[in-house]
Amino acid sequence: MNILLEKARRMLEENIIPFWQGLRDDEYGGYIGHVDFSMHSDCKAEKGCILHSRILWFFSEAALLLNRMDLAADAEHVYSFFTQHCMDREQGGVYWSVSYDGTPMDTTKHTYNQAFALYALSSYYRLTKNPNAKQLAYQLFDLIQEKAFDGAGYLEAFDRNWKPASNEKLSENGVMASRTMNTLLHVFEAYSGFYRATKDKRVAEAMRTILQIYQEKVFNPERNRQEVFFDLDYNSLIDLHSYGHDIESSWLIDDGGSLLGDAALNQTIFAIDDRLAEGIYQTAYRNHSVLNECENGVDDETRVWWVQAESVLGFYHMYEKHGNCQYLQAAQDIFFYIEQYFLVSDHKSEWFWAVDKDGKPMQNLDIVNGWKCPYHNGRMCLELIRRNGI
Repeated sequence: MNILLEKARRMLEENIIPFWQGLRDDEYGGYIGHVDFSMHSDCKAEKGCILHSRILWFFSEAALLLNRMDLAADAEHVYSFFTQHCMDREQGGVYWSVSYDGTPMDTTKHTYNQAFALYALSSYYRLTKNPNAKQLAYQLFDLIQEKAFDGAGYLEAFDRNWKPASNEKLSENGVMASRTMNTLLHVFEAYSGFYRATKDKRVAEAMRTILQIYQEKVFNPERNRQEVFFDLDYNSLIDLHSYGHDIESSWLIDDGGSLLGDAALNQTIFAIDDRLAEGIYQTAYRNHSVLNECENGVDDETRVWWVQAESVLGFYHMYEKHGNCQYLQAAQDIFFYIEQYFLVSDHKSEWFWAVDKDGKPMQNLDIVNGWKCPYHNGRMCLELIRRNGI
């Protein structure tokens, strides 16, 4: 067995799964929403709805792959909390966050958030065949298409009543974006998961539309990268190369596109994805790891947890796709780097959020919060196992 795959299974079963099972909140429901750098858990912290979507997705997919009833029970636990408290039964959609006991806190309806809820419900439906999960997933798909899709792409943020709002939550680097690469990518991801669960032709058509936007508006062939933040007309707002999103997109879009069975479309899209992955290998893969991003020609040399996880998977995907051993070596190299610098401890532990260029953990960043979850690193392990039938 490939040593990389042995390590992935061990990390999943000895570190990531036990850590997140340990955060189950049996008093108030769901999972504890905050763990700081010193590993102090705040049982009354705000609970992010993206966090809970991703936990639901993770336990559903892990239960499906590993055939473990305890993981199915964990998925059921978070599904109950999520559907009772994170979903707005009056106005539709998913809140941004709730309190520790499930009371709505930030009632923003963000397209990115709706997408992750759809992604999670699709996996839970595949696990359980629960008709209510399927119904809720369809409601979210219809809602995204009705409220967020404007014919040219997807709008970002809305208030509780679905009136457009400013996009602070998915805008960074000093800009306020009307459209983002990140939201478009994860709507496509969610639709891919929903299509995998339903084979609905409407979903396939929406996926094709997103791929056209990706090809014509988001991918920049002159700079061999995706642009990140846009105005409504897809004018890029900043000179920014997001290394992590490019390597993530390179395998994630391949994966979703392959579901459509369109050879001509795949030829075009897969070639773009290859260019993204090759660009990261040549530009951002340094010293056994991948840099964060490059803004206005200046690299941010921070090593961020999710960027490393997506790089392992993206480079492994390129190895599978083309048989080039340099990508397998890169995936193994980064995995070893993760083991050396990112694990909080050797057993039942999560990863640090980020380390500096010398491998020192950044102590001002949480271990768990509304964004830090078992989605990227858990998926890395699950995909490596799934792709090799272990």
